[in-house]
Amino acid sequence: MALIVGSKGQIVISKEIRDKIGVKPGWLALERLTGDYVEVYFVPPEHSKSLKGSLLPYIKTHIAQGKEWNEARDKVWDEAAKKKIVGSKEG
Repeated sequence: MALIVGSKGQIVISKEIRDKIGVKPGWLALERLTGDYVEVYFVPPEHSKSLKGSLLPYIKTHIAQGKEWNEARDKVWDEAAKKKIVGSKEG
């Protein structure tokens, strides 16, 4: 598709392309000169939507809230702290 460059150097990305890659108003457009052409990348703005449950399909172990949950959480925190301490001694 050929586009006409406006007086301010602007072009309009066609609706078909915007829809295909999901670009919405408010997204950041990053441009990079590569050889003799320009690459454009689109970055969505930060969102305020909840991510609760978004990883649920990938979780294989379910632990109910309560004593078992607290023990599992404490174990993971202890392991992470030990790795952090060992890593800081090496560096």
